[in-house]
Amino acid sequence: MINLIVSGCCGRMGKRIVSLAVESGEFSIVGAVEKKDHPDIGQDIGLVCGIGELGVPIISDIQKVIEKSDVITDFTSSLSTINNVKQAKAAHKPIVIGTTGLTDEEMIIIKSASSSIPILVSPNMSVGVNVLFNIVGSVASHLGDDYDIEIIETHHNQKKDAPSGTAKRLADEIMQAKGRGKKYKIIFGREGNIGKRPKGEIAIHAVRAGDVIGDHTVIFAGENERIEITHKAHSRDGLAKGALRSCKFIIGKSPKLYTMQDVIKEI
Repeated sequence: MINLIVSGCCGRMGKRIVSLAVESGEFSIVGAVEKKDHPDIGQDIGLVCGIGELGVPIISDIQKVIEKSDVITDFTSSLSTINNVKQAKAAHKPIVIGTTGLTDEEMIIIKSASSSIPILVSPNMSVGVNVLFNIVGSVASHLGDDYDIEIIETHHNQKKDAPSGTAKRLADEIMQAKGRGKKYKIIFGREGNIGKRPKGEIAIHAVRAGDVIGDHTVIFAGENERIEITHKAHSRDGLAKGALRSCKFIIGKSPKLYTMQDVIKEI
């Protein structure tokens, strides 16, 4: 049985991770952590998730439960994530991070901590999306500069960061595959009299609407044809299952910064 702490336990992803972890029979929830002012602090996480009482109260201080854990999963905000990384490092516990919108400075802190503990970071833990990362790189490497590249991502109207971490990662994979990233410029949407579309541009468009979980489309458009590659998440369960798979993967690993690409290699 894997002793798991879920930080961000009352969020959309956190609730599904808790529910699927319990359902799997492979995990024991030993900690449910939320921000200090969350209205469910003190409530049983099982009741909040609608799966029955688990005897695990929601708390705001991860230090109270961290020693009980084998691994921590974090789907919170950047500030909470950095605090959890510092706590995990101090307690020598592996951590799986799905928080998006992390800055370059915050990633430097995470990379530094990964020299002491195993850390897995991914903007999207869906197996399908991580296969998509590989596919777009392969397509980009086979197409010339005559193909315009556009990325469209759609998420629910409560998502706080834009564009999505997944969309940024798709752009990164394309630039790396092209082998000349400095010649490519990423822009975010368009407005006004912009003139003719220049070469070497990758545009990312963020749509926020309704309760869409997450759709990503990459367009490679030439003069006579286009290739469109799309991934659509039907529910958050694919993401939550990927997070739990990552938790199982990272236990016992050497200190290092891992990604979902390392996880899918073992599938």
